[in-house]
Amino acid sequence: MSSFQRYLPCLILLLLHGGRGGAVAGKKVPAIIVFGDSSVDTGNNNFIPTIARSNFWPYGRDYANGLPTGRFSNGRLATDFISEAFGLPPSIPAYLDEKCTIDQLATGVSFASAATGLDNATAGVLSVLTLGEQLAYFNEYTDRLKIAKGEAAAKEIISEALYIWSIGTNDFIENYYNLPERRMQYTLGEYEAYLLGLAEAAIRRVHALGGRKMDFTGLTPMGCLPAERIGNRGDPGACNEQYNAVARTFNAKLQKLVVKLNEELLGLQLVFADTYQVLANVVKKPADYGFDNAVQGCCGTGLFEAGYFCSFSTSTLCKNANKYVFFDAIHPTEKMYRLLADTVINTTLHVFM
Repeated sequence: MSSFQRYLPCLILLLLHGGRGGAVAGKKVPAIIVFGDSSVDTGNNNFIPTIARSNFWPYGRDYANGLPTGRFSNGRLATDFISEAFGLPPSIPAYLDEKCTIDQLATGVSFASAATGLDNATAGVLSVLTLGEQLAYFNEYTDRLKIAKGEAAAKEIISEALYIWSIGTNDFIENYYNLPERRMQYTLGEYEAYLLGLAEAAIRRVHALGGRKMDFTGLTPMGCLPAERIGNRGDPGACNEQYNAVARTFNAKLQKLVVKLNEELLGLQLVFADTYQVLANVVKKPADYGFDNAVQGCCGTGLFEAGYFCSFSTSTLCKNANKYVFFDAIHPTEKMYRLLADTVINTTLHVFM
């Protein structure tokens, strides 16, 4: 990838926004700050040694300039739409992109890393950023904000920003059900409790650094991802209902954690965004939402390709990604991400604006 292409994500963001930086006066949410996995990674994995990348075509095919940014989709992600809904930039930059200035990062930043999870062992599978490393970068970010904006302005950005967490799917489909170690250590219920403890610790850490407004996005029906359909040994091609049941029970436990932390942490406004039903409804009746295909991804056969495998299968790339729920065998299209964003926006906008 050329240096010019690496520069483009932040250049586009600057042009779209007329160079505006810093907190926007009069807004209750001056920034969107993101932690998580490939569902919200806007390009951090471009800058670490991992194969879990998407900074190549056909990813980004329908992005503003038609070039890849590191987002695992044909265009923007849900968090980009959420940022725009709050009157902030229409795309959120990746923290590790050194071409992005602190002024650009002051209105939104993603620390997310594709293929990671709450569990460090999940991040280790493809050598990506652990959640702890994302939080360490956030700590560094707060220090940079103080230098650039001054203590008072930085404190206001940190306390009034909306924090979005989108993480957990990989802990199950990439780790627990794919590798033996955690299954040997924990029953499913015990592993869920372990993950919830890690989520709680992360939220408490951001709260201790000044974060107050947060959304924890629940798991979607991961058993209906094209890659999980094809790997469903019991009923190949059908949704893996065992995985879907795990997502539902984990989401229920997350909701209880949200209540607990709101009661225990002073000033915390933590909400749970239930995106499970949105995707489940679309998969069940795709035509109702303008989709033709909810079973295969747009790239390749649509059954197993993701990441570099999509770049090897461009001859069979679909013509119109808007007709597909999934762009590759794991990740939604921009159109589907917009629908998922609407759920988070409806959950958070009335609370935080």
